[in-house]
Amino acid sequence: MVEGITCSCGSENVAIYPCSGGSNVGQISNKVAVELTKAEAGKIMCTAGIGGRVPGQIKSAEGCDRIIVIDGCPMHCALKTLENAGLSVDKHIVITELGMKKSKDLDIDNSTISDAMEKILKII
Repeated sequence: MVEGITCSCGSENVAIYPCSGGSNVGQISNKVAVELTKAEAGKIMCTAGIGGRVPGQIKSAEGCDRIIVIDGCPMHCALKTLENAGLSVDKHIVITELGMKKSKDLDIDNSTISDAMEKILKII
């Protein structure tokens, strides 16, 4: 989708934690995190590993210069996961706050991902 974009913060060590929840906006958060990784704007990390308190995952997060969390909805599950692990989040993005409505439809088209990417790139 987008290639060669770097984080506007100037850091090369940016972690991206998506919610990856069981709704369209949860899946959009994950797909956008994958695309941001491909575009070199950061690196998708394992949110479940943080919730599971996996030592290597926590250590990796602690070693990041900047942490971005992408939640799908106002439940803020990914944000709470990182905060409950004692990690500081630098940027929190919520897909529903970008004008996308939450639904159970998991068939996400590429134009929806592109729209979300465009909006998120302006934020980060």
